[in-house]
Amino acid sequence: NKKLKEKLTYKAPLFALIFVILIIFDLLTLKLSILPLPYFAWIDKIMNSMLEDKSFLLESTLASLKLLFTGYFIGAVLGIISGIFAGYSKKVDYWLDPFLKLLGPIPTTTWIPVVMVLATSLFGGAVFIIALGVWFQTTLATMTGIKNVDNSYYEAARTLGASEYELVRKIAIPSASPSIFQGLISAMSSACTSLIVAEMLGVESGLGWYITWKSSWADYSSMYGAIILLAITFIIVNMILKKISNRVLIWQKED
Repeated sequence: NKKLKEKLTYKAPLFALIFVILIIFDLLTLKLSILPLPYFAWIDKIMNSMLEDKSFLLESTLASLKLLFTGYFIGAVLGIISGIFAGYSKKVDYWLDPFLKLLGPIPTTTWIPVVMVLATSLFGGAVFIIALGVWFQTTLATMTGIKNVDNSYYEAARTLGASEYELVRKIAIPSASPSIFQGLISAMSSACTSLIVAEMLGVESGLGWYITWKSSWADYSSMYGAIILLAITFIIVNMILKKISNRVLIWQKED
């Protein structure tokens, strides 16, 4: 109870601010009509629209999560593998570094028109776009973390007879794990952005597609409901990633 009280006390100003913003929005729409319909719907109307279309919203949310995590896990796994090789091996870094410098300044969503034309399916094209952004950020973070490992750790392990495989598995990866998780968390933001853009431009399901569909019919209350649901979904996903990171990196707090 004490921990709950401290947590609620800490969050109370934020909750109060959100409550005040909702009251102001309600006054500007429902009471004073300064923000007129159909472009601005009051909170009750948005919630009722979400309840009326809850089954479709649920299907759209599941479709978005399927697309998001498929692309995210593919990009994350490939990014960690390529980052480990590039960070530990100078030969791999020589060939991979130019591609990272080329892709770095170019937003992932820039490739959507090309990928959607070349891909065999819209779902596969969207997965590739999401995975590409995740791969870049995860590779860069993993590579940077491994390159920053103190050489004295490697020397001490070699003195004890460790093989190259053991140096990577027991020295490089654990030491670089904070950077790896930082890259995975930031990659989720990139994945979410790519997801919405891909769904709005080509994919025929998901919350991004739902938002585009409802806005084209001027059903802005349903559109705002999908945006709220989208924000809540991404917040929960990021919270889960953060909790996993804190659990794995608990040794940092103990130190």
